[in-house]
Amino acid sequence: MVEQVPDLEQIKQLKYRYVRLLDTKDWDGFSECFTEDATGDYAGLVFANRSDLVDYMRTNLPAGILTMHQVHHPEITVSGDEATGRWYLQDKVLSDAFRFALEGAAFYEDRYTRTPTGWRIAHTGYIRTFETTYSLDDLPSLKISGYSPTP
Repeated sequence: MVEQVPDLEQIKQLKYRYVRLLDTKDWDGFSECFTEDATGDYAGLVFANRSDLVDYMRTNLPAGILTMHQVHHPEITVSGDEATGRWYLQDKVLSDAFRFALEGAAFYEDRYTRTPTGWRIAHTGYIRTFETTYSLDDLPSLKISGYSPTP
């Protein structure tokens, strides 16, 4: 017997997969999280379609840029084949090559659509609650190591 996974759990798994694939730079898998006509708005960085969004991430988050995106506290509402979700985001970006770090928090506002292959993101975006940036040169003892996926 195949267990039916409730819609809320499927949507949670989709969002968790989205951040995992983003951080591991699996761009084909990341693309599959979205509907073809998906849109995005990351604090004013706007994308009109899935292709533009994924291409931007692929170009601007290469293997040398380490990222951590964590989402918590989902507030999800399902209405038939459509759903909305709000998530609390904590993120970090580290670039040894550019000697740059960013840490921040935001609230994601997502829309989801049920497709024949499962739930997909129709729109994603966030509004920042705060963002800090600093030079890694300000931290002379800092050493960066960790997972660095191949492109």
